[in-house]
Amino acid sequence: MINLNGNLAQETEVLTSNNRAFKFGDGVFETLKSVNGRLLFWEPHYLRLMASMRIMRMEIPMNFTLEFLQEEIQKVLDANELADQPARVRLTVFRNEGGLYLPLTNEVSYLIEATALSSPFYTLSQNSYEVDLFKDFYVNADLLSTIKTNNKALHVVGSIFAHENELDNCLLLNNHKNVVEALNGNLFLVNGSVIKTPPLSEGCMNGIIRKELIKIIEKTEGLTLEETPISPFELQKADELFMTNTIIGIRPITKYRKKEFSSQVAQQLVGKLNAIARLS
Repeated sequence: MINLNGNLAQETEVLTSNNRAFKFGDGVFETLKSVNGRLLFWEPHYLRLMASMRIMRMEIPMNFTLEFLQEEIQKVLDANELADQPARVRLTVFRNEGGLYLPLTNEVSYLIEATALSSPFYTLSQNSYEVDLFKDFYVNADLLSTIKTNNKALHVVGSIFAHENELDNCLLLNNHKNVVEALNGNLFLVNGSVIKTPPLSEGCMNGIIRKELIKIIEKTEGLTLEETPISPFELQKADELFMTNTIIGIRPITKYRKKEFSSQVAQQLVGKLNAIARLS
């Protein structure tokens, strides 16, 4: 069951051929992790959604409060019997039908989906995880690249490239040829006690876990955080690489080309992230 504008429905009953998210990618979304009915980092997700809608010139309904959307998400969790277990929630907001590139209205609709997850905690996978650069297309270093829109053509093609080349993920470059992020998460590079991550000005996603980890690292004695552009040449010199997103938390990268990486710092950080998540 999904939630379309407050009404529970089957997935097959929802979209028409005139849906603007389908036709033009005219939508934004948030992917959230729910644990026993509690949305992790819900407030920063909500604030990012509001910022994304403003950037896309969408009209924000008066009832789109943090509490209202939380209640609407809870309806979906209850309907799918996911209120007492970990779940992935996707909240999509799309502009209402009408128009071509220029819409007839800036009013919006919303759709909420939920599926089960296996673990309520962020755990650090010990499995091999190999990546390489995806160089066919580039991320634009601008504000639009930092929000989660439905236009994910680059990420779809990059995911197919990774599958065809037996990779677990790809790292994306921006139009300045700097490394920006992974296909589905922000990137962190560890050299000794220094941890680097690209700044938002490079076009990376304004990730929720990215922001939380930045705060954690800045408070951790012995570690230094630098928001700075990352050149591809730095990857093979790193001690560790790891990616982050709301669902997996922290995912160590074990191999990039011929270079293999450890995960000591990632192991140190995942416990701190879980502690913050329990309080969010």
